[in-house]
Amino acid sequence: MGENLRKYNEVFMNIFGAAESDLSDSFTFENVHKWDSLAHMALISRLEDIFDVMFETEDVLHYGSYLNGIKILERYGVDMKA
Repeated sequence: MGENLRKYNEVFMNIFGAAESDLSDSFTFENVHKWDSLAHMALISRLEDIFDVMFETEDVLHYGSYLNGIKILERYGVDMKA
């Protein structure tokens, strides 16, 4: 596992109290009861800090799943394999 993916997973585990084994394509705002608006903004803020990016509003609105988040970060130049 790359360092960036490890950091990404840690953010999800810390904010949502999830186990690493929970982080999959089914980890979405619809399926995670702790994923409310406050947790969403905490997630966005933490990821922006860790990966030194500033998400566009559209990306914040569409950041509704673990896997989609990886795709969004990769569009900002974050190599999740590194």
